Amino acid sequence: MGKRKIAVLPGDGIGKEVARGAVEILKAVGEQFHHEFQFSYGLIGGEAIDVEGSPLPQDTVSLCQNVDAVLLGAVGGPKWDENPPQLRPEKGLLQIRKSLNLFANIRPVSSHSSLSDSSPLKKEIIENVDFVIVRELTGGLYFGKPSGRSVENGEEFVVDTLYYKREEMRRILTTAFELAMSRNKKVTSVDKANVLESSKMWREVAVELSKEYKEVTLEHMLVDNAAMQLIRNPRQFDVIVTENMFGDILSDEASMIVGSLGMLPSASLSTSGPNLYEPIHGSAPDIAGKEIANPIAMILSASMMLKHSFNMVEEAEAIEKAVDSVLAAGYRTADVQQFGKRTVSTTEMVELVKAALAEDNAITNIMSAYA
Repeated sequence: MGKRKIAVLPGDGIGKEVARGAVEILKAVGEQFHHEFQFSYGLIGGEAIDVEGSPLPQDTVSLCQNVDAVLLGAVGGPKWDENPPQLRPEKGLLQIRKSLNLFANIRPVSSHSSLSDSSPLKKEIIENVDFVIVRELTGGLYFGKPSGRSVENGEEFVVDTLYYKREEMRRILTTAFELAMSRNKKVTSVDKANVLESSKMWREVAVELSKEYKEVTLEHMLVDNAAMQLIRNPRQFDVIVTENMFGDILSDEASMIVGSLGMLPSASLSTSGPNLYEPIHGSAPDIAGKEIANPIAMILSASMMLKHSFNMVEEAEAIEKAVDSVLAAGYRTADVQQFGKRTVSTTEMVELVKAALAEDNAITNIMSAYA
């Protein structure tokens, strides 16, 4: 095989640190499994505003349109909070999703037995949790028009529009049903059909589509109940599918099952171009540069890239196994620190995962090397 071209968009805050770590892991995988990865770098978010005057320069869009996959760190920070809407870092995130037709965000949530004490939930609740959140990514309130502030008869008002085409709903729901077919064949469709007209259509489309996937069990759940059930009994879920804003909120909530936003990866799937891979956490500017960010979500996002974009299943599983080995050996970044475990820096965690990749008997070797 030829070179696999990867665009790296480090972004802001800890995005730079975790992106650097993921690239190091991919280079190690390339050496170990005899693959060649070519990395190119682009600007997005706050740094892009400072350098280019835009949260998503055209050069970055062009770069991403001509690679095999995209790795994104994180964007945002208080430095740009007072900027006008079109010059907010988050606009770059929304624009890259539109530019690359990234319609589906896949967020796996799996509990790690070695991290059970890091979760605020009881151990018996989070044991053996394994589900996926499928979030629609290019519609809904974040993209609907009109959106903004105005004044009418001397009174200020604001409007946001929740807009979806029926086909956009069908597309994301189809993704969820297809994913469920490869898992435990259960789809939980989350909506607010008792209030929102958009959710009523969403539920109609889900029912229509379920007739094409007779092996899959479809259940409907209102979003407020879903938020409660994620904490009460997360093992009941297999594939959760929902619209953009609901998915954004629920997936952040689900991170508490594994103890930290720093543990959850994601893949954004495209209809026509490269897929994009990113951790679900933000730029965390308060800890940027302190070498305490957790790189695991970004490393696991790179693992998802190997699996979904390059069909490198063995290589992806090697990364996942290496991460599990390091955690089982008792090493933690500060966000998932437990009593009696050793706290390591961002760079040290990356080096530990690299060491685990290179060794068959990873736990023993890691403990002796970092004792």
